[in-house]
Amino acid sequence: MLVKHGVISALTRSTSHSPSSSSSTVLRRQQFLVRTLCASKTHLPKLIRAMSSTSEADAESVLRTVTPSLDPKRHKGQAVLSLLVTVTQWKIAVIGGCREYTGAPYFAAISALKIGADLSHVFCTKDAAPVIKSYSPELIVHPVLEESYTISFHNLCLLLSGCSQFSEEEKRKVQDKVIGEVDKWMERFDCLVIGPGLGRDPFLLECVSKIMLLAKKSNVPFVVDGDGLFLVTNSIDLVKSYPLAVLTPNVNEYKRLVQKVLNCEVDEEKAEDQLRSLAKQIGGVTILRKGKSDLISNGEIVKSVSIYGSPRRCGGQGDILSGSVAVFLSWAQQLKSDPERKLLFYFTLSENFSPSESPVILGCIAASGLLRKAASLAFTKHKRSTLTSDIIECLGKSLEDICPAS
Repeated sequence: MLVKHGVISALTRSTSHSPSSSSSTVLRRQQFLVRTLCASKTHLPKLIRAMSSTSEADAESVLRTVTPSLDPKRHKGQAVLSLLVTVTQWKIAVIGGCREYTGAPYFAAISALKIGADLSHVFCTKDAAPVIKSYSPELIVHPVLEESYTISFHNLCLLLSGCSQFSEEEKRKVQDKVIGEVDKWMERFDCLVIGPGLGRDPFLLECVSKIMLLAKKSNVPFVVDGDGLFLVTNSIDLVKSYPLAVLTPNVNEYKRLVQKVLNCEVDEEKAEDQLRSLAKQIGGVTILRKGKSDLISNGEIVKSVSIYGSPRRCGGQGDILSGSVAVFLSWAQQLKSDPERKLLFYFTLSENFSPSESPVILGCIAASGLLRKAASLAFTKHKRSTLTSDIIECLGKSLEDICPAS
């Protein structure tokens, strides 16, 4: 009856557009109206949920569910989700870091460690490696990536020594060496973060393209951020139809993706529908659109995360997010990876999530919620002077507040 006359749809629209300061009051009034109009209590919970915003995720519940608890009886690299489930903690690798940009890969890698990754690797260029190593002894740094200028320098040395000009064959050998260095580690990684501090050198991007193909072949999830998104926007096939890929664009990166894939401009009035269409057009990859409210979609559903947050937008927060997504995605993936763990997964999340929601979506929700809380804590203390390093220092406390270690 209510649906027939459009009452519920009208209530839904009014709820989703209500100002946040008065949303609870409006919702209570609408619930009273439903109770008055509906004689049957059987459908009441469904009607109330229908009036609520269906896209807002309960980020704290997701965090509590996917974050493993700690057990001192376990050796390094293990944790316990419950009395029934034992899992291994995770190894994350960041592909990025060049002469100009050394901070971004550090932020992504150290954030993964701060949240609870077991080991965090960085694959970067030779020039970037000493700098990144100097930031922290906690990171495992591999100086294996090559840029065009190193190829040109090698070419010059060959010419001066009287050798023939540097051939395409020699160039391919250098590329194969880079890929080989990454390949021998690939099976150890639970997730890659591709793009922080990568730069836009053509030869380097070509190498990273092959690393992405290698990750897909090995069925390793990866998060694409920063200059990795520049690469993907110009080569959509690198991620198309790969369900374990996550793209984390900011405003400008998202604009370029929409223009490239949907051949139109960003429409803020239809933000959720457009995001869903974009993700579906790329074959069901998951996109986490960063903004005042983070929007997440895999082409089927759309979830938003708007809790906490900070008015201070310092550079580097996206790098924290990409490293965080890698960790939470891995934890959620393991939680849902076999029949026994699926039981726990659905039991704990059935109130808020449908079986179709992937661990990738849940990993994005958890990472978004944690970063927003950490940014809020950092801003409370530092105000206008808040830096990315301040937010990273608040990751541990933020996670502890939501998911106590003991």
